Amino acid sequence: MEFTEAYKQTGPCCFSPNSRYIAVAVDYRLVIRDTLSFKVVQLFSCLDKISHVEWANDSEYILCGLYKRPMIQAWSLTQPEWTCKIDEGPAGIAYARWSPDSRHILTTSDFQLRLTVRSLLNTACVHVQGPKHGSKGVSFTKDGKFAAICTRRDCKDYVNLLSCHTWEIMGAFAVDTLDLADIEWSPDDSAIVIWDSPLEYKVLIYSPDGRCLSKYQAYESGLGVKSVSWSPCGQYLAVGSYDQMLRVLNHLTWKTFAEFMHLSTVRGPCCAAVFKEVDEPLHLNMSELCSSDEFLQGNSGKRKSGVSHSEMDIVRQIEYLIQGHFRVMYEVTEVPISLPFQKPPADKPNPKQGIGLMSWSKDSRYIYTRNDSMPTALWIWDIHHLELAAILVQKDPIRAAAWDPTCSRLVLCTGSSHLYMWTPSGAYCVSNPLPQFNINDLKWNSDGSCLLLKDKDSFCCAAVPLMPESSEYSSDD
Repeated sequence: MEFTEAYKQTGPCCFSPNSRYIAVAVDYRLVIRDTLSFKVVQLFSCLDKISHVEWANDSEYILCGLYKRPMIQAWSLTQPEWTCKIDEGPAGIAYARWSPDSRHILTTSDFQLRLTVRSLLNTACVHVQGPKHGSKGVSFTKDGKFAAICTRRDCKDYVNLLSCHTWEIMGAFAVDTLDLADIEWSPDDSAIVIWDSPLEYKVLIYSPDGRCLSKYQAYESGLGVKSVSWSPCGQYLAVGSYDQMLRVLNHLTWKTFAEFMHLSTVRGPCCAAVFKEVDEPLHLNMSELCSSDEFLQGNSGKRKSGVSHSEMDIVRQIEYLIQGHFRVMYEVTEVPISLPFQKPPADKPNPKQGIGLMSWSKDSRYIYTRNDSMPTALWIWDIHHLELAAILVQKDPIRAAAWDPTCSRLVLCTGSSHLYMWTPSGAYCVSNPLPQFNINDLKWNSDGSCLLLKDKDSFCCAAVPLMPESSEYSSDD
């Protein structure tokens, strides 16, 4: 892997959907860099510090959320003189997003008073009263034709279906939730999944016309759903719960066909490979630096005669410099193995337990999970064989993980100076050559050729080699 130099950032950084540009927030400025040359191609000055950055789907427009002011500013890469400013006044702005057609901006006011759709082509404006959430509760179909917006009125949750062409409400229906948490269209746009707050375990599947296709409830007592994710193929729905289990539903009967437990002790029989991050001390082979005993004796004579900076001094200096230095690597560990476990305090809200992080691979074969009470372990499950494929045990809590958008390659970071990669053929560690650069977050570009790595106040990019075309990586393996 090849790494670029580090560049300054003070906020959001993201690739454009076409992978040609990188948008970087630097205080009041939005810097647009070319992905190949890293030269600055555009520089936009905002009226306040940038809190949120989002590209339009066509990569031509980009918006900046200045939530402290509160205000939205939008820019065009092809027409630098074109500008757009949205100010909601006393209502404020909690969140802003693009519509699928890249020509409308949706803003949610503070306290969820209303959601507003504004056109970039004219002064048309549409309001939806009482949106359920600020940044959540809105989902678009994959073809970009419809939007599902969650609202709440008279102490009841509703779903409003809007046409993304005219922005007229095509229909609305009430949903059987106590406190709706979020909503998401299926990849084939045939169904909508809705789940309740953690206080009520409830996952509801609705058709676009408002019919309830299925209601799933794994248990009644205790905290419920923590994360939900459709597989890219649309055949599976993964539900992560506070009881530290991952359940997978099928799209035909909406019944569970797999339940995966995250136990602190992994015992056999187990076909999974367990990769544990370890430090290997660097050793200096003195025999390679010194050709013979006569050389050492000769050097000893030189030192007695008063000659300084001899070869022997250099050898000793090198030996001193590498003391305490280690090479990070993965060690394959046999089961049984005990994973570091943190019991959450019973007297604090939002306990760190349950499946808080999960994502599907591009081919829908693998899904990774992180149980928040075991933050240093990443579990990788094989859905085709319904078994655990691998466990990555890190020294530090996992900050972020992301699948390659083109193949079954997983990359994660832990706030250290290393990247960690997993493929079906194994796992390995990659050292970042930049000094004092700790990777706290990472993002892929759309073609899987480049990674954006973020430190606290800087970022860099890494060119990632393509996966070899061989049966070793085939999804039919």
